[in-house]
Amino acid sequence: MTTTFLLEIGTEELPADFVRQALDQLRERVPHDLAEARLSHGSISIFGTPRRLVVSVPNLDDRQPDLREERKGPPVAQAFKDGVPGPAAIGFAKRCGIDASQLEQRDTPKGPCVFATVLTAGRDGVSLLSELIPTWIDALQGRRFMRWGTGTQRFSRPIRWLVALHGDDVIDVEMPGADPVVRSDRFSRGHRLHGNQQLCIASANQYVKTLQEAGVLVDRDERSRLIRASIDQGAEAAEGEANCPDRLFEELVDLVEDPRVLQGQIAERFLQLPPEVISTVMQAHQRYVPLQIPGLDPDPLRLTAEAVLRPEFLLVANGLEQASALITRGNERVLGARLADAEFFLEVDRRQASATRRDALSRVTFAEGLGSLRDRCDRIERLTNQLLTDLALSDSVATASRRAAHLCKHDLVSQMVGEFPELQGLMGGKYLLEEGESRDVALAVVEHYLPRGAGDVLPSTDAGAVVALAERFELLLSIFAKGERPTGSSDPYALRRAGNGVLLILWNQGWKLDLNLFLAKAVEAWRELFPAFAVDTAQLTSDLSALLRQRITSQLEDDGYAADLVQAVAGGTVPTKRLLRDPLDVRVRIQLLRGLRDQGRLTAVQAVVQRASRLAEKGDLPLDVLSSTEVVDPSRFESASEKGLFDATKRLNPLAESGAYQELCDVLVESTPALEAFFDGDESVMVMADDSALRMNRLNLLGVLRNQAAVFAQFELIQS
Repeated sequence: MTTTFLLEIGTEELPADFVRQALDQLRERVPHDLAEARLSHGSISIFGTPRRLVVSVPNLDDRQPDLREERKGPPVAQAFKDGVPGPAAIGFAKRCGIDASQLEQRDTPKGPCVFATVLTAGRDGVSLLSELIPTWIDALQGRRFMRWGTGTQRFSRPIRWLVALHGDDVIDVEMPGADPVVRSDRFSRGHRLHGNQQLCIASANQYVKTLQEAGVLVDRDERSRLIRASIDQGAEAAEGEANCPDRLFEELVDLVEDPRVLQGQIAERFLQLPPEVISTVMQAHQRYVPLQIPGLDPDPLRLTAEAVLRPEFLLVANGLEQASALITRGNERVLGARLADAEFFLEVDRRQASATRRDALSRVTFAEGLGSLRDRCDRIERLTNQLLTDLALSDSVATASRRAAHLCKHDLVSQMVGEFPELQGLMGGKYLLEEGESRDVALAVVEHYLPRGAGDVLPSTDAGAVVALAERFELLLSIFAKGERPTGSSDPYALRRAGNGVLLILWNQGWKLDLNLFLAKAVEAWRELFPAFAVDTAQLTSDLSALLRQRITSQLEDDGYAADLVQAVAGGTVPTKRLLRDPLDVRVRIQLLRGLRDQGRLTAVQAVVQRASRLAEKGDLPLDVLSSTEVVDPSRFESASEKGLFDATKRLNPLAESGAYQELCDVLVESTPALEAFFDGDESVMVMADDSALRMNRLNLLGVLRNQAAVFAQFELIQS
């Protein structure tokens, strides 16, 4: 027989992020443990609200099936002496829980062995569940767990009740570590504002309906659909567009048990604030949904919200329907107070010039041994100049980049960013634009923080990209010079993210930058800047190069390129200096490889290269030799096929040296007949000839072809 099983862990209000984490953990652990317990079941439902985590399992077996196992024991020769069970047989039988007389002898590939047939009677499902439930609760992990009262139980918030039902019957579970001790029963709790009354759950199948009647929409997916539909309807009614990122939406779903979307109003005077200030207060601090005016192009330098935001906003309430007007007024007052603070911060900041704030950075320490934030700005300026020289950008870009680098961190000591750190850079750009700086400078200050993480937007302007590169290089150089490195999961300065940012910006801009030369010059400058660190320039350059190399392979994999293609263009056999000489080159090559694979042409190119490479390995031609005219003597040719292959390598030589990868691939494919004639045709030759000079000539010919192809990719690492 089968029955529905229900578990409800009732708590005080849980953090929204823990609810999501806990549900994911239960989805993984519960099916696994039930399978281990040999209890078959229907589709498991995992629910969660701010006050409860719920597991519902329909059609769960009432009892384990009996388990019949065949266990192999020692060889017969060891187990029996003169046909009588010896110590080995007796010990094996005892471990299996049977008498030695019940052992069987069977032939195996390794000779006769003894076997035991063990029958384990199935256990009652209720007794198994009573053991499993505490393990599920104790196994849940999250940040900032707590103990309460004098108990030893740890959980995200105090556990106050436990419902554990097997059909109509209560499963006995006790949590002695809780204070007070929690024992399972059939009594749940309703919505706090619906009386918070005890709810008797008559049967596991009645749970969802009983909770809904008491004002709790326990099914998270239902809450999600209801909130999404209500937000869309509210936005449409207000002629706006809801600005509700996924992270905010998921949090809203886990903050309420009886969701109701209400509409509030922003006081007109606050629309004179920058739109991002209002949105940040709403989303990050109050969990409201701003409504944008539809059809606007994004502009981070807009100074007021009048033409950006609707005066209406949406909020997801958890209160009673009859209290909606009161809830709305209360939230409007709270929002008004927060925006009044922001209004004050803006007014104070406008009284002080950005240049004055920049000077104030000298009173803020960046990191021990690395001086102040003002010192850091000076180093960013220095690297900006170096990048402008190496990238040879226009005078207008250079002017904007230098000015932006000079002022890029001034807003870190502003009142607004002190209260709302999420707005760093953004407020800096707006303040500069108000003070008369060019739009290019202001936008570069905004964009030098981009990308902030994986999947974020990248700088849209050259000046923003230059300062963003300089900022990340400064962080890498300074922290590495100080002697700190990212290790395992520990990366407090986000150095790996900085490395990814360097690559993403270079790739997005299409800039060719020799990182070997750049790092060599920068490391020497850092040695002079920080004599107390006694910088070993060779070691520092090597460590930074290793980080950037690792970031190349990691970022390519994160971008969705196949692992074998990543290894072919940036694997361990590719020298680090080659990778860093032009990181853009790596991206170009792997994009072309993926295109060839998608077009079905990669196999043909690979076949040509690998056949030549296998024999070329028997020679000793250096991998950097790309010209056949220097190492192959045409006067030694004995066959037209040798000349055909020689001519093919001469066509490939300029393409390999110039990095014309598309044309290189085309010619490699076109060289297939020449290679086939060299190996298999009527004019084929014996590469491993007895004449050593002739043999070396032919091996060099194949070696040059291998080297020319290797400029593009290590084809032997690509899976067919």
